[in-house]
Amino acid sequence: MTPEAVLITGASGNLGRAVAAAFAARGANLALLDRNRAHLDAAFGGESDRRMLIAADLLDAGEVEAAVASVAARFGRIDALANIAGGFRMGTPVHATSDADWNFLFDLNARTVLHAARAVVPRMLAAGRGRIVNVGAFAAQKGAADMGAYVAAKSAVIRLTETMAAELRDKGINVNCVLPTIIDTPENRKAMPDADPARWVAPADLANVIAFLASDAARAVHGAAVPVTGLS
Repeated sequence: MTPEAVLITGASGNLGRAVAAAFAARGANLALLDRNRAHLDAAFGGESDRRMLIAADLLDAGEVEAAVASVAARFGRIDALANIAGGFRMGTPVHATSDADWNFLFDLNARTVLHAARAVVPRMLAAGRGRIVNVGAFAAQKGAADMGAYVAAKSAVIRLTETMAAELRDKGINVNCVLPTIIDTPENRKAMPDADPARWVAPADLANVIAFLASDAARAVHGAAVPVTGLS
């Protein structure tokens, strides 16, 4: 049986590395995409027969299409897409939010999902099957002071997930998302030295949920936004 082919965006980050490990553990072929090739090499130690590294700017639709075409050429198909690329930035009150901050957070969190979907979904439609998992945020379920742009961007990811699920569920494609709270990363520990990281979400635990949603075991799950909250 041919191993599944999984495309992971934001692969060199803390969560991206954990997601790659989760899929590798189940024998998948991995297409690991990030903006910086040096970061990919540092994270994964280069390519192998089962692993390809792709440097592409997710905000450049042409680069994303070329990257996805290279994955399809290498592995013959794309069975699962894990949209891990994204990020957080604390903001200002809505009335003081700059266009630069608004665009940064929507580009990083929502436009990256759109560009990946444009390139990957037509190939999944042609294959008659596929799994897509996006990363929303637990905080995006309601407004929060000084987080308007971030909450709006991650809320858009949830709504995009639900919409894609409605559009694609009858085509053999499952689309779901996870809603993590604070992820236990070195960066977050440094930024919040007085917090208790034991109450946060371990990247490996979140990765296991993502891998489940991208598996046949979750074939009956469509449009779900799954909270992953650790002990918090």
